[in-house]
Amino acid sequence: MNILITGGTGLIGSTLLKQLSTNQISVLTRNIPRAKHILRHLPAQNLSFLPDLKKLDHLNDVDVVINLAGEPIADKRWTKLQKEKICSSRWDITQELVSLVHASTNPPSVFISGSAVGYYGDQQAHPFDETLKVHSNSFTHTVCKTWEDIALKASSENTRVCILRTGIVLSANGGALKKMMVPYKLGIGGCLGSGKQYMPWIHIHDMIQAILFLIKTPYAHGVFNLTAPHPVTNKFFSQSLAATLHRPHLLWTPKEVLTLIMGESSCLLFDSTRAKPKALTDLKFIFNFPRLRPALEDILKHHK
Repeated sequence: MNILITGGTGLIGSTLLKQLSTNQISVLTRNIPRAKHILRHLPAQNLSFLPDLKKLDHLNDVDVVINLAGEPIADKRWTKLQKEKICSSRWDITQELVSLVHASTNPPSVFISGSAVGYYGDQQAHPFDETLKVHSNSFTHTVCKTWEDIALKASSENTRVCILRTGIVLSANGGALKKMMVPYKLGIGGCLGSGKQYMPWIHIHDMIQAILFLIKTPYAHGVFNLTAPHPVTNKFFSQSLAATLHRPHLLWTPKEVLTLIMGESSCLLFDSTRAKPKALTDLKFIFNFPRLRPALEDILKHHK
């Protein structure tokens, strides 16, 4: 296969490319030397790098588009400028890709495009799946809905579109878990706020296998929650992490403190999202790590 990927140097993208390394892969990146360094473990003869999409008139030679690019949403306080970066880094490149799909006489057969469970916002303790209708003016919903709407325009009888509403990806190689472990290793781990908010999580192995499954399944299309079948509360997650690390679980951080520090972006910690991956399980996808504790044990076994 010929694959075009954006976001190929991120946690998900770089891990995914290990599984796709026998294919011909074009990586869209603003920093080619950095991308070559990050992806140095992949066969160089199968890799090419693009600084932008401007030199492309179509995607006739591409079989699969994987669109994972986007400014990290949780790394900085949401100033007006940062919000613009978060939006434009997702929307603009997706629109460019969609335009190239439309300009193709032999378009890609699959368009995989990122999104996040932030689409749903705070749903309290209610379980739900991809069929939930959300009407919200929140920033996370607006980012995800617009992103998804643009990507879905690539859909045709020749191109199927799969939207990945991704939860918290757990990996030994970085991402959210690396940040979460710091206070526990210092012996000061604990709940965030009341701890009652649900956290939709997924093991990096299942994340990658689900994307590969969607690429290979010719009747897969539409929106998919990339989350484990059993979301847990923040309290359960923090207790499980503490137990897996053999560290105490003694403290808790008041919501007011984190809201003061993070501002509006604190919703990423306190919105309760009990998302279920019904669309995936309906297609008979099997999770290797449906439960949190075995997932954490597997990940931390490989953590240096």
